[in-house]
Amino acid sequence: MQTVHCSFCGLSNDKVILMISGQTGQICDQCVGNAQKIIQKNNQESENDTKKTKTEDTTSYEIIPQPPTLLKAHLDEYVIGQAKAKQNLAVAVYNHYKRLLQKNQSKNQDIQIDKSNIILIGDTGTGKTYLAKTLAQKLQVPFCIVDATALTQAGYVGEDVESILSSLLQAADYDVKKAERGIIYIDEIDKIARKSDNPSITRDVSGEGVQQALLKMLEGSKVNVPPQGGRKHPDQKLITINTENILFICGGAFDGIKNKISQRINKNPIGFITKQTDTVDTTHLLQYINAVDLKSFGLIPELIGRLPVITYLDPLDKKALKQILCTPKNALIKQYQALFAMDDIQLNFSEDALDMIVDKADAYQLGARGLRTICETIMADAMFVCPSQKDINSFTIDKNYVEEKISVLKN
Repeated sequence: MQTVHCSFCGLSNDKVILMISGQTGQICDQCVGNAQKIIQKNNQESENDTKKTKTEDTTSYEIIPQPPTLLKAHLDEYVIGQAKAKQNLAVAVYNHYKRLLQKNQSKNQDIQIDKSNIILIGDTGTGKTYLAKTLAQKLQVPFCIVDATALTQAGYVGEDVESILSSLLQAADYDVKKAERGIIYIDEIDKIARKSDNPSITRDVSGEGVQQALLKMLEGSKVNVPPQGGRKHPDQKLITINTENILFICGGAFDGIKNKISQRINKNPIGFITKQTDTVDTTHLLQYINAVDLKSFGLIPELIGRLPVITYLDPLDKKALKQILCTPKNALIKQYQALFAMDDIQLNFSEDALDMIVDKADAYQLGARGLRTICETIMADAMFVCPSQKDINSFTIDKNYVEEKISVLKN
């Protein structure tokens, strides 16, 4: 009998039970058994990887809705006041992500829950943008802020409406599925109000034209988006995004809408009316706002219908401004103290100094933004000098120091 050797392990045929011969070599029964084990192990690892990938695909984008009370409690840590706006915002967001959860489940498929897009109305500096940003951070979803004033109707100078989705896509690192569960905040929505009810020979391309272009996007449709933003190009590769699961929050100051609210509720009646039965709070007229006021301001009915949750933010008084200055987790005072602490300097503010800052901000009528402007003016010299003074380990801002620094800010 001719002696042959295994091409894999080198054993001869007299040392193994079986030797299988091929066209150019041989393999023994031991190597066949070892090869079978390797194949089984490899198949098992492939199955595990496939299961893991499938699990990631179905769960990584799923957002578990958090109860409105928890969402509001989180907002309370960062935003002072505005209880009604927080409550309405928390409920709308909770219902929106419950809607997404319901679409992934088999039960109640015969009931289709509509989107609950939101419109926030309030004076500048009251916290409209900050509310939306804080909420998105809590939910850990892609979030972007876009300015409605830069948008124009397609084909005209300015940005196309689709650029809104380009910003969200960039915030989601170009992950389409992740972007389709994000939040878009459209700021200055009041600036695209219809300019006039009268017909004109020129088109309202930055007003009503933009509102018309936003309709399908707000309601939910598949939109082709240029990935880098800007205008669409025939040779450019476009990304398709379904806006059905994207939550839109619109915000604006709506300057002058209080007059329309006052006219509607007949606050200043003319004639021989001696008694007014309803008590109206003239200092907080925004609490009476409704869709009729938005329509009279210049928003088209189709757009208002796609923003069903209408809420308002109260103007900030001195008490609220002082709380904003000191109380939230990232209050302005705490930010400056953290900056000085990095240079091993303890920064302190006297109560008189804080009151003077608040009085000045209230006179500016710029809300929380006015606080930052005044604080930067006060702190500029101290932030310039103190880091280079090695013998300084504490610094106190008192009333006299504040008065000296803001003396240049003449009313």
